[in-house]
Amino acid sequence: MGELSIPGLLLTPANRIAVDAGDAITFIKEGEQGYAGIAEVYGSFVKCGARKGWRRHNKVTLNIVVPVGQIRFVLYDDRIGSAGFGLYEEIILGPENYQRLTVPPGVWMAFEGLLEGESLLWNAIDQPHDPAEADIKELSAFEYAW
Repeated sequence: MGELSIPGLLLTPANRIAVDAGDAITFIKEGEQGYAGIAEVYGSFVKCGARKGWRRHNKVTLNIVVPVGQIRFVLYDDRIGSAGFGLYEEIILGPENYQRLTVPPGVWMAFEGLLEGESLLWNAIDQPHDPAEADIKELSAFEYAW
């Protein structure tokens, strides 16, 4: 398990079990670091070269894995008083780097598909999705060199 430069961000090894007919994968279970409960699990596809974001959840904790493809996540901390204030963190996830990314409330996130075709992320959140709970900005809102 690794803590990153932005407080509250975590990378946790996820489990991949080799099976001849096709691997089994897990990504979160009760009691693990980063687990804050599960109210909803959803997936999101992103096409190669496409970028989604910026989004900041104000109450929801995210727990993300990428079982298919490869996705670059960029996180930005603008929380006043945070030890990570003003920092960016870049994390690339996919089957070759199969880990769970935990994102606490208050941290901005954007992401980009890196492999040909579509990549897939799964996200387990601790509250049901509420569009009014998150803040959204255009990709140009923060100066980040993709």
